[in-house]
Amino acid sequence: MHSACAQVSAVIYVDADACPVKSEAERVALRHGLRMFVVSNGGIRPSPAALVETVIVPDGPDVADMWIADRAGRGDVVITGDIPLAARCIENGARVIKHNGAVLNARNIGGVLATRDLMTDMRAADPFRQGGGKAFGKADRSRFLDALEREVRGAKTDV
Repeated sequence: MHSACAQVSAVIYVDADACPVKSEAERVALRHGLRMFVVSNGGIRPSPAALVETVIVPDGPDVADMWIADRAGRGDVVITGDIPLAARCIENGARVIKHNGAVLNARNIGGVLATRDLMTDMRAADPFRQGGGKAFGKADRSRFLDALEREVRGAKTDV
């Protein structure tokens, strides 16, 4: 139970390295009056918005992921394409969205983790295997914005 003095609201966490929707996420955060943490190893231009904080973590494997996972919980929204980070955040009660608008949750994260592991094994078995994701386009941005809006509204009811 929250005291009358404590105001609890959703927070948006952005796993910012290679995230193509930082500006879209910021617009949604500001429209809803939410704090947003943009977490990376560096090279990110800080936002002038008071509600948006740029967090630069030390170099190292998964340091940004650990920073987010240690803080995100019930009532928060995490934007990441990192599936293990998504799983940890879901376990902590946070809502998770990939930058293409795909929502990850307790019902689908197991299958997504299994697919990720399978693809990792396939790439390791065939080092000449080429490929990658399709180009990120306007439809992906639109799906992301729709999903983020839904998840932010839902997160507000989670707290």
